[in-house]
Amino acid sequence: MALFDLLGRRWAMGVLWTLAESGALTFRALQERCESISPAVLNQRLKELQMARLVARDVDGYVVTDMGQSVYERLAPLGQTAREWAELLDAN
Repeated sequence: MALFDLLGRRWAMGVLWTLAESGALTFRALQERCESISPAVLNQRLKELQMARLVARDVDGYVVTDMGQSVYERLAPLGQTAREWAELLDAN
């Protein structure tokens, strides 16, 4: 349940998803990719994701760990389901 609690926090899944799809990103580049995230929220989520060992910092910026990649790969199929659901809602 702790993983769901962490990923349910505002922007946590978005940060993990962005890093998994983009590769290493600096703080500034990650903030630009996440568009409306504030620096304070991004900083907090990065700290939490690092403590959970889903994200790490290396010489190129922030990256997903092997465990973070594993979580992303299990969540990725939900992306298509979310798009289908959004289309269904828009159609009504």
